[in-house]
Amino acid sequence: MLSYLDFEKPVAELEGKIAELKSLAQTDQAVAIDEEVSRLSKRAEEALGEIYKKLTPWQKTQVARHPQRPHFTDYVKGLITEFTPLAGDRKFAEDAALQAGFGRFEGQPVAIMGQEKGSNTETRLKHNFGMARPEGYRKAVRIMEMADRFDIPVISFVDTAGAYPGIGAEERGQAEAIARSTEKCLELGVPNLSVIIGEGGSGGAIALATANRVLMLEHAIYSVISPEAGASILWRDAGKAQDAANSMKITAQDLLGFGVVDTVIPEPVGGAHRDHSAVLSETRREIGDFLLNFRANRSRLEIREHRREKFLALGTALG
Repeated sequence: MLSYLDFEKPVAELEGKIAELKSLAQTDQAVAIDEEVSRLSKRAEEALGEIYKKLTPWQKTQVARHPQRPHFTDYVKGLITEFTPLAGDRKFAEDAALQAGFGRFEGQPVAIMGQEKGSNTETRLKHNFGMARPEGYRKAVRIMEMADRFDIPVISFVDTAGAYPGIGAEERGQAEAIARSTEKCLELGVPNLSVIIGEGGSGGAIALATANRVLMLEHAIYSVISPEAGASILWRDAGKAQDAANSMKITAQDLLGFGVVDTVIPEPVGGAHRDHSAVLSETRREIGDFLLNFRANRSRLEIREHRREKFLALGTALG
């Protein structure tokens, strides 16, 4: 059953009526519902379109966090064949929040990594809600080193509120692990592509998203801090998260304008959670284009320099 966000109530009411009519028709075959269902469906579609034309940054934040939005495992299942996950950082432990391994994208070998939030209570706890510990980022470094050694492109799917801030994580060097992962992204001599599929939160996101090309879904968010944490710092009141979101320029459209991301991937009307196959198809097209065209006539040094210059140039246009 589809979960509705607060601002989607008008659509929820219309689609609820449609469901009631269809249920009634199943119990009473004499009831003719086609015309009424068609009318209500059209109204619901129009209402959904109007709502999503004018989403605020805070509403986009809610869409980016929708529990039924496709997560890392959905992208791997839909886009990658022969996926072989690798576990552990060879130093401390396995971290289920950050998944990584190797597979094939349309026949081409690729390294895949990303945060997995989980889709129900059990899997959310298992994956720590997508908040990786140091061992997760050290695993990412291990995968990138292997990809670089064997000349395999790297694709990452970013979806995290941020790296895990627990005491144990800090004791094991969380900041250093994030920095090492970011450094390894910059050092790669193979092409790397990052897709912000939900939340791109702080260093936990940039540790995977320091890429030659950064894509972002239309209703995803990407920021240095969550709106709630930002509001707590600025106003000592997490309840002002909506005000913080509206001020922080965290939407795909804002970040495309600033040059922080390179491409915005369109989502179906109503968000990616309403049509997984449509957003996977758009993502497949963008990844395929990158893998086909980016490497042409570029040496390993040129690939590395492209990435370096891209990030050094951030903010200079705003001077």
